[in-house]
Amino acid sequence: MGDSTVWTLAIAAVTGGTAVLASWVAGRGSTRAARVQAEIAARAQRAERLRESRRAAYLDLIEQTHRMGELYWEILAVLRNGAGSSGSAGGSGGADGPDGAGDIAEALKELHDREIAEYAKIRRCARVVELEGPPEAAAAALALQRTTGTFYRCVKAAMEGDADAREEFRTAFSPFWAALEDFVEAARTAHQAG
Repeated sequence: MGDSTVWTLAIAAVTGGTAVLASWVAGRGSTRAARVQAEIAARAQRAERLRESRRAAYLDLIEQTHRMGELYWEILAVLRNGAGSSGSAGGSGGADGPDGAGDIAEALKELHDREIAEYAKIRRCARVVELEGPPEAAAAALALQRTTGTFYRCVKAAMEGDADAREEFRTAFSPFWAALEDFVEAARTAHQAG
């Protein structure tokens, strides 16, 4: 009976040791699995925050571009009205007379000031997109921002009496809206990939 007790104790010790070892291995595995799962969840949250941040930046730029477009339509209307107002209608005092030309110059000055303020906003929006990325969307945003330069130069030229400024201003709309479409496409691609 002595040998059987030793064998029983030996088997019990091996079984107990195996159970402790198995528990330790399982604990380490569970800890590692929990750590990996937490890292994956954190990465997914960061990716979602980046995606939403980019989306907000893209939408802000699109919205600001539409505001600029509306302002440009207002400026074009004033430029069209000013095309017949050269101040040579003989002092009638009407919209075509010298006072009408002064009203147009004053309206252009006011719209030019608004254009500068709106440009600051579109520039900020484009810079945020440049910061958020990716590079394709950033490049499209900066290209869109650059298309506003033609409008600015035309308004300045019109204020200085350049007769060709109105036509150049009118033709600047096509590249402006095309640049917006390019940006929207780049933003859509980036948003779907993100």
